[in-house]
Amino acid sequence: MTFKELEIIEPVLMALNEKGYITPTDIQQQAIPPALDNRDILGLAQTGTGKTAAFSLPIIQQLYQGKNNSKKREIRALILTPTRELAIQINECLTDYTKFTDIRHCVIFGGVKQNTQVRELKQGIDILVATPGRLLDLMSQGIINLNSIRHFVLDEADRMLDMGFIHDIKRLLPKLPKHKQTLFFSATMPQSIDKLSRSILHNPVKVEVAPVSSVVETIEQYIYFVEKQEKKDLLINLLKKDGRKSVLVFSRTKHGADRIARILCKAGIESAAIHGNKSQNARQRALANFKSNDIRVLIATDIAARGIDIDQLELVINYDLPDVPETYVHRIGRTGRAGNNGTALTFCAQDERMMLKDIQKLTGVILPTASN
Repeated sequence: MTFKELEIIEPVLMALNEKGYITPTDIQQQAIPPALDNRDILGLAQTGTGKTAAFSLPIIQQLYQGKNNSKKREIRALILTPTRELAIQINECLTDYTKFTDIRHCVIFGGVKQNTQVRELKQGIDILVATPGRLLDLMSQGIINLNSIRHFVLDEADRMLDMGFIHDIKRLLPKLPKHKQTLFFSATMPQSIDKLSRSILHNPVKVEVAPVSSVVETIEQYIYFVEKQEKKDLLINLLKKDGRKSVLVFSRTKHGADRIARILCKAGIESAAIHGNKSQNARQRALANFKSNDIRVLIATDIAARGIDIDQLELVINYDLPDVPETYVHRIGRTGRAGNNGTALTFCAQDERMMLKDIQKLTGVILPTASN
């Protein structure tokens, strides 16, 4: 099946073809047709499955074909997401998809001054991508009005809950029009998220892709058993021997991420760290340099890495094992996307053996030991 067979309109098809997107992913094939029929969607999908296109393409098409009877341009679609990085990533995708249309969009998030965001909003937009805190803040200032919303996307609902945004969402929901299309996406469905989805969705179409534990089967995975103090030397040796251009390294702590970046830079390997203590501008600059291959290695903590979506990311290295087994799957799932090959290497010290055991139990995969 192709995007054309999904009856995507010509301006969007042109943009997709220009980016080389021809074959829809599973979540896109399931979600786009009912979404184009203006049905509510309950989507169970991990990051990296193509869900951004699954919800944004139908919205763009409906806005493009619909009429805006207002004399001024008003916000007609709201995409709510838990992190700045993910909001920025979605907005970048919208830039690609709307290239041959007159649809305007912008992104707002906290951690930076609001002036530039407010200026863009006042110029008039059709689609708003937002994190909850900044959205409610600008609404309270009277800068944003949601009365004209026709499409509402709640993305990564389970992470919204994990990050404490559930109360912000409950404050926001009554301010949205009663009659609208709602597209609700979550990687997992705990009781609280199930309850929330039932309260805001009307007769939804449920779409679901492979559960978290099966994603890892498409990625080559290897483990290195190494003492903690030897990890830095192993990392340097691997990076010097390996010719891959883009490598994402995961550290369990902010301090550890900074330390790894200093060690690599000292060894002559271009790298940068991103984590919660870095300013938003510093994080965006590091991510932009990584995407443009100005730096080869990006070191990230798990929270900072949310929303990182890099085409053809070739290698993920777990410098530290995560405390939560599911986090391992989210980490390595950032490589091997959209049919590309991906590799994940994990460094395991003696005191991390129990974490490894939990990861292998979750995934059902016994990681093969790598040969140096």
